[in-house]
Amino acid sequence: MKYVYILQSVEMSGRHNTGVTDDLRARLKKHNAGQVSHTSKFAPWRLETYVAFADEAKAFAFEKYLKSASGRAFARKRL
Repeated sequence: MKYVYILQSVEMSGRHNTGVTDDLRARLKKHNAGQVSHTSKFAPWRLETYVAFADEAKAFAFEKYLKSASGRAFARKRL
C-alpha cells in the first residue's frame, strides 16, 4: 500500500509538503524529527490528509498531480 500525503506546518500554516510513503506514521516522525532536510526548518508538521493506493504507479501519478498548479488548487478546494 502506498500513501500520498499532505502535511501542514504547525508554525507556518501556509507551508505544505506532499509526498509518497509506505509507512505514514514513520514518515511523519521523520519530518518532525528534522531528518528530512527539505522540511526540517518548518517543523513541526501535522498530517492534513492522505490517500491510500494499492497501485504504486497511480500513487506517484497522483503525487505528481498534487505538486502541479492545478493539483495544488484541487487540494486547497477539495482536500
